[in-house]
Amino acid sequence: MARFEATTSSDAGRVTVWLSGECDLAVRERLTSVLLAAVADSPVVVVDAAGLDFLDSSGVHGLVTAHHAALAAGGRLYVVNAVGGVARVLDLTGVGELLRQPADDHGSEQR
Repeated sequence: MARFEATTSSDAGRVTVWLSGECDLAVRERLTSVLLAAVADSPVVVVDAAGLDFLDSSGVHGLVTAHHAALAAGGRLYVVNAVGGVARVLDLTGVGELLRQPADDHGSEQR
């Protein structure tokens, strides 16, 4: 089974979800569950991808599913700190632009 961890915390009207390890088909349901729970808890969800080593289409699907749920609830989901291959997957799929956090929204976190 792939090494994957998701940790959440709430602060200042938002939930931050830190992802680490490998995000693939083996952990898709867990990722989606964690993200949807975060969306249910807060109108703003920030996914920190700095610790992700790998992201495939299953992980992208989980992010997009949670993004749509956030929009339906009147909120937003952003991905920050994606690097290397993870950033490349997000950019190639167009999801990086879709989930990019505006510079003026909730601090100085950047992707």
